[in-house]
Amino acid sequence: MPAADPVARLAAELSEAVGAPLELERPSDPAHGDYATNAALRLAPARQQAPRELAEEIAAVATALPAVERAEIAGPGFVNLWLTDAWLADALGEIVERGRDFGAGEPESRERIQVEMVSANPTGPITVASARNGAYGDSVARLLEFAGHQVEREYYYNDSGTQMGKFRASVEARRRGEEPPEDGYRGEYVDELAASDDDPVPRMLEQIERTLDRFRVHFDTWALQSRLEGRLDEFLPRIDTYEKDGAVWARSSKYGDEDDRVLIRSPEQGGGPTYRAADVVYLADKLERGFDRAIYVLGADHHGTRNWYAAVARMLGYDPERIEVLLYQLVHLTSGGQQRKMSKRRGDVVFLDEFMDEVGVDAARWYLVNRGPDQTIEIDVDLAAERSQKNPVYYVQYAHARIAGILRNAVGEASSASAPSQPLEPEERELIKRLLEFPVVAVEATERRGPQAIPVYAIRVADDFHRFYHEHRVLGSETEAFRLALVRAVQNVIARSLDLVGVEAPDRM
Repeated sequence: MPAADPVARLAAELSEAVGAPLELERPSDPAHGDYATNAALRLAPARQQAPRELAEEIAAVATALPAVERAEIAGPGFVNLWLTDAWLADALGEIVERGRDFGAGEPESRERIQVEMVSANPTGPITVASARNGAYGDSVARLLEFAGHQVEREYYYNDSGTQMGKFRASVEARRRGEEPPEDGYRGEYVDELAASDDDPVPRMLEQIERTLDRFRVHFDTWALQSRLEGRLDEFLPRIDTYEKDGAVWARSSKYGDEDDRVLIRSPEQGGGPTYRAADVVYLADKLERGFDRAIYVLGADHHGTRNWYAAVARMLGYDPERIEVLLYQLVHLTSGGQQRKMSKRRGDVVFLDEFMDEVGVDAARWYLVNRGPDQTIEIDVDLAAERSQKNPVYYVQYAHARIAGILRNAVGEASSASAPSQPLEPEERELIKRLLEFPVVAVEATERRGPQAIPVYAIRVADDFHRFYHEHRVLGSETEAFRLALVRAVQNVIARSLDLVGVEAPDRM
């Protein structure tokens, strides 16, 4: 739970007074109060009371609290609450005091978590499709860190096998002045690699790391499949296996998987380990390193992998709840109404570096995480590159930069979250309540592994700020000190929201 959540504390205080747990929700229309609860409707059957009768009791208890100015009963038994300016000002003070840590968690049990992401084979530069993996996985990692956990990021890659052989053969063919094999890799990057006589894989890995660093996805460790395969003999005896048609199979269907899986190919097929065998070693390796939880971020075409990993965990004697598989859908880029293709082999691929050159790192991070992972993303490149308020990432950043400008002009001026002598304006109340949503937004985004909620929330904060700023002056106003505290709180929440999805919060634009 967040260390500071004034709304949650108020709900707990009211729950204690009522004698039953209740939740406070913010009505969509402020005419229905600052917060509301349906506790009377939920508790009425157990207490054998009419909902409105119970609602009257809850309203009476609520109005006895210092935070509540008045309470009204609506509909069949909703209780709408209006809070005092003093409570809202105190809540604002807490936001200001916590700074960019407002909404951060302090878990009862701090977990050590590994997030393995991107993990594209080094057969070419990182594509926009793989970049979605990085944007999603890194945002989940940032949310988990914000929630108070220790997180490590890992990239897992293969330096051998069929695709790597085709990649090396493609580069070698270009060195001889020939076309790559029909099922090989093409593109300018292959020609560039062919200009040097060394192994193209290490150079490709270096380029991948540089690209991802630029994309603000930084890895703590890199795992190599060939090294893990060397440990297969350690773990194979712990797997429930059988032989069939000369191959060694894992009896994974007995442990919750859809099918049994081949671990060692038959002699006719080369007799080598499959990538499923590497999966076994890699999963054991992760948990042996002391991670409480191992999160895999994979494309939707790996949908069957979730049950496979759980089955491997069971066979190895681990709790399958320690394994998470997060899946994400495809990315489509459009420009001028035309969809761009993505294929490393054909050479008509859109690489992440090119995309960042075109739209900027901030827009690339934003647009690759602003939809749920279960939804295909379609990015209008022309809009993403536009530096106007039609572009949502620019719109949110502009709110942060505008506040930075206000604060620069207010150097030496006092700020205070103490309630001003005159009533708060409606726009001030709405803005404070929007900021108070952040702890719950962050918690839910973390628990659901859904970082797309953060950009949505950031836009709403920017909306409320722009609405407030359009109606009210900050500098030179009668409540300047309070409004300076308010806009500083907005700036901190916007900055943290942007950081959680890997976007910078500029002070000037």
